[in-house]
Amino acid sequence: MGIPALPDRPTEEGFDVKFQVNRDVFSDAVSFAVRLLPQRTTLPILSGVMVHAEDGAVTLSSFDYEVSAQTRITADVESNGTVLVSGRLLADIASRLPNAPVEFSLDDNKVTVRCGSARFALSLMPVEEYPSLPVIDGDTGLLPGDAFADAVGQVAVAASRDDVTPVITGVQLETSGTTLSLVATDRYRVAVREIDWESTSNAETATALVPARTLSETAKIFSHSSQVRVTIVGGGDRELIAFSADDKTVTSLLIKGNFPPVKRLFPETVDNYAVMNTAELIEATRRVALVLERDAALRYTFTADGLTLEAIGSENAQAQETIDAHLTGDDTVVSLKPQFLIDGLSAVHSEFVRISFTKTDNPGKPGPVLITSQTSKDQAGVDNYRYLLQPNLLLR
Repeated sequence: MGIPALPDRPTEEGFDVKFQVNRDVFSDAVSFAVRLLPQRTTLPILSGVMVHAEDGAVTLSSFDYEVSAQTRITADVESNGTVLVSGRLLADIASRLPNAPVEFSLDDNKVTVRCGSARFALSLMPVEEYPSLPVIDGDTGLLPGDAFADAVGQVAVAASRDDVTPVITGVQLETSGTTLSLVATDRYRVAVREIDWESTSNAETATALVPARTLSETAKIFSHSSQVRVTIVGGGDRELIAFSADDKTVTSLLIKGNFPPVKRLFPETVDNYAVMNTAELIEATRRVALVLERDAALRYTFTADGLTLEAIGSENAQAQETIDAHLTGDDTVVSLKPQFLIDGLSAVHSEFVRISFTKTDNPGKPGPVLITSQTSKDQAGVDNYRYLLQPNLLLR
């Protein structure tokens, strides 16, 4: 399943397009088509949505050379044809139409949208200047939409937002046998999640570095799909990835470059760890962090008596709180940025969480803490999610 080829594009003269469609179906389709378009573009033509009507169906497409979206809906087509109009304007109109069938037609070199007593006229954009959508042909696999969305939500938060180093602004997808691994890092933390993957090609392994924002939006789009088909198109100048389900397809250009080998940073075993209630730790962190200045860290002291959180803050404000924690191993003190910790804790999706403490060769420099799910106080989780966070140097 991929993006179907559209017929040769007609010029603005000598053709007509006219169809009637359910309002909600039309609004959802236009909203999907424009969802991944940038708010601003240097080429106005790329802000358009192509509407193609033929043989009882309407196909809506958008493409800005990096991301494309295409969906196909059933409609009562009276006249076949293709037009290009402003995408966001059409989406705004479609979302506010009254509860009645939508009539879409070309009248006097304008696109007319009628619904009930409402009527809108939109200027045409030149179809012949619009870029051709990418052709999808490559290694594919299937995975459940809800598991895909859950995994992306857990991992994408750790991707860098600094465009200075584009390679770490993406999420690395790695397929191996029956497993799909998602990895992201911003140098301060690493998030990894593995999910089941049904390969439908002969390729044993494949990788794709996908922009984190695009992947996050795509995962939300397909979160309710029973199965999502993923196609990785390698080779050539434009390597890309495609996600398809429910007559919808999204493609994204891949980020070029070598993703850092951060998975090797995860320890195989850790003997020193603490188990806490996830919600209690998140709330305590938020409270104690109220007195911190921006980007400052909290001190976490783990002992047999529990976990103590401390914020030195400014001269006028300090905070401290203690919560229950079950410690295995030695007493440990680490200094962590609260938001980075909360990001990892929020992605665990379990009532309890395990924070494991790794060692370094330098006694004065703490090793990264490993955050994983915990089914109960005594039983580790099984969701294959790991979050590695580098502590700050201990506050003195």
